[in-house]
Amino acid sequence: MFGENIKISFDNNNLFLYAEDKKVFAQPLSDYPRLKKATAEQKAKWKLSNIGIHWEEIDEDISFESFLYDKNDPLVVKMRCL
Repeated sequence: MFGENIKISFDNNNLFLYAEDKKVFAQPLSDYPRLKKATAEQKAKWKLSNIGIHWEEIDEDISFESFLYDKNDPLVVKMRCL
């Protein structure tokens, strides 16, 4: 679904994933404090894995699956509150 030639970018609040099929997915950086606090240089040092995106320097991983979660699902909302 996402492909091997994905691109990512950031704004102040979100991580954006641009899939090969031109779809754009987003994750709020508030869900990933290490990534939110990372420098632009650290954010740029990501690698693809079989299951998602990895930032070695800040020890952060985001699964491809998480980009597909229904953000309004009560379980997802509850987990964010923990």
